[in-house]
Amino acid sequence: MGEVAVVYLSLVLAALVILAGAKFFTNGVEWLGTKLGLARGAVGSILAALGTALPETMIPVVAILLGGGGVGEEVGVGAILGAPFMLATMGFVVIGGTTILVNRERRAYVRPQPALARRDLGFFLGAYMLAVTAAFLPQEYRIYVVALLLGGYACFVACALTQGERCGTSDNLQPLAVAPRVLDPPLALVTGQVIVAFTMIVFGAKVFVESIGTLSYQFGIAPFVFALLVAPVATELPELTNSIIWIKERKDTLAVGNVTGAMVFQSSVVPSIGIAFTSWHLTPAACLSAVLALVSALLAYRWVGRRRCLNGWMMVAMGLSFYILYAALVTAGYVH
Repeated sequence: MGEVAVVYLSLVLAALVILAGAKFFTNGVEWLGTKLGLARGAVGSILAALGTALPETMIPVVAILLGGGGVGEEVGVGAILGAPFMLATMGFVVIGGTTILVNRERRAYVRPQPALARRDLGFFLGAYMLAVTAAFLPQEYRIYVVALLLGGYACFVACALTQGERCGTSDNLQPLAVAPRVLDPPLALVTGQVIVAFTMIVFGAKVFVESIGTLSYQFGIAPFVFALLVAPVATELPELTNSIIWIKERKDTLAVGNVTGAMVFQSSVVPSIGIAFTSWHLTPAACLSAVLALVSALLAYRWVGRRRCLNGWMMVAMGLSFYILYAALVTAGYVH
């Protein structure tokens, strides 16, 4: 078997591991939220979002701290900006597309709790605009931006843990995957399933990213383009898989919160690393990705505010348009 065939086989196997891990993970975190008495929105926006955001967070951390020079910084900054862009475009496409396929209606609506969706999107808009603004501030003021971003995320976590209805066994909760006959599984068993599932996701994502990186190198894709357009497709796979599962189960608040909660984390905590440990110089291509992500989130924020729901067709059209536009401009060399 040739080297390229091995890489493609690794991609398929890694994707299967991620899918299996996501299935166990979504089931486990729902039970964990019920056991801990958490607000329903916190399960998607905090537990699931943090768990599935950690694999892609490792890319900028490793690239910046261990990358050794300009290429490492370039890949790190690209990965930091690529995650919010991918979530605000292809993340919306996946949620909207799954809703269309599941509902099979002309008007396929995604119905998260409006207040929780607007809370997540509002935090994202404020944090990401602040992170981008830091690139145009003198170096000595950037430490204050880092403090504001980290403090803002702490406030977001506090809000998510206290706002909204509490989880309960009446929430169409499926039996715990590792113990389907146990009506009330112990917390230790629930936690064990979550940890094993998370390990599967991290391992699968690692292999997937490495395989994608090998193929990108063979095809001669530039480091920044790889970090901004290619790597996030692989690293956001856990979030997108979780959201697909929850949309199919009609748990829209969890599905949307998994993506929007990850957007908040990726626009506050992760950019703090870039601002603190790099020159945080944003190229026109980087700025354009940030602008498109902000516009996409703003449109979703306004839509939820006016209609108290999201339209699946709108999410697909908006997300695809922004992603294709950006990919075309970057790959054609119009934006560097």
